[in-house]
Amino acid sequence: MPVHSPSLLEPPRTSAAPPTLKNDGPGKSGKKRTRRRDPLWARLTVIFGAALMMTSGVAIVGSKALISQATGSISQRNLLGDASKTSAEGGADLKGPIDMLLLGVDARERWAADDVRADSIIVLHIPATHDQAYLISIPRDTEARIPAFEKTGYPGGVGKINGAFQAGAQNGGGWEGGAQLMAQTIKGMTGVSFDGAAIINFGGFKNVIDALGSVRICPKQEVTSIHMSYVDGKPMWNADAKKTGKSRTPVVHKKGCQEMEGWAALDFSRQRYGLKNSDYDRQQNQQQLIKAMAKKATQNGSLTNPVKLNALIKAAGKAFILDTGGVPVEDFVFTMRGVTGNELIMLKTNGGTYNAKGNGTEALSEQTLDMFQAVRKDKLAEFVFYNPEVISSRK
Repeated sequence: MPVHSPSLLEPPRTSAAPPTLKNDGPGKSGKKRTRRRDPLWARLTVIFGAALMMTSGVAIVGSKALISQATGSISQRNLLGDASKTSAEGGADLKGPIDMLLLGVDARERWAADDVRADSIIVLHIPATHDQAYLISIPRDTEARIPAFEKTGYPGGVGKINGAFQAGAQNGGGWEGGAQLMAQTIKGMTGVSFDGAAIINFGGFKNVIDALGSVRICPKQEVTSIHMSYVDGKPMWNADAKKTGKSRTPVVHKKGCQEMEGWAALDFSRQRYGLKNSDYDRQQNQQQLIKAMAKKATQNGSLTNPVKLNALIKAAGKAFILDTGGVPVEDFVFTMRGVTGNELIMLKTNGGTYNAKGNGTEALSEQTLDMFQAVRKDKLAEFVFYNPEVISSRK
């Protein structure tokens, strides 16, 4: 069944009424989430929450000792700070809806560690029915009120939302501080608090895809890479290709379905210039890549073969930083099962195109703000039923 069929052809399912939003601060009724061991949490958080959250429905082969060894390099940190769900919001357990913040950081070796912006901002929503998953991207140029951040001395201000990560990372905040300030900014804008978070360095995606072998991507339009060229048939960064002094041939990603190696899939997901809707098409392409990785992991036995699983998690460990609420990653991986990649629905913000404010930034449309309110109230299935145009056409 197509991923959107339940939303389009059946009445929306209802779930338990969400708890009243409340934050009384630590030590009161709104205390922060506690340690959790729900198998669903395992399926949804490990390895970027979405990229490898979907498995084949069969148990992973291998002992916890093996998985523990493989996952030892995956860094876990507090990425949410004050934007984590309180117990009043259902943060004490996972019986209700689950919301995660997924941040893609396109860091390059020549850039300073604290001079990086999060150009991929995705909210992952799981309704209380625990039978569906939605991805919603927030445009990088969205104008946002970024709150003051005491950890780095940032006084607060108004700017593009992807700058929140940079403001939180500077002056010793690091990527942990960047994620915390981004999460707080999004919570202030949408009202959505989070159960967990993940940061991925998109450069690390290549190794994860290579561990999978390849991914099937279906570009909606042809696009010429602005980042890479072929030299003697070998793909290279343009800066490195120029140094060879040899003739260069542009890398062109053709329209239509194809198997992409890691370098090609990563390069394709980075493109926005030359695309009809620029960053909005890139958002959907990145969502498509996440879903393609999830599908491939279920199809090639990576999650049921100890050797493949070990290689895959080691590759992921170099690319991801997770906030898992204190639960050991090996517990998550060992219990991941039961949800398939086809249950990931990709949604569009602002109708899939720009909603410019006239000052180089854009605003979330009224429909998009309503969509985030539906996330907060756990009414997203109902919202999608009445607004089917928000569903991405990417496969």
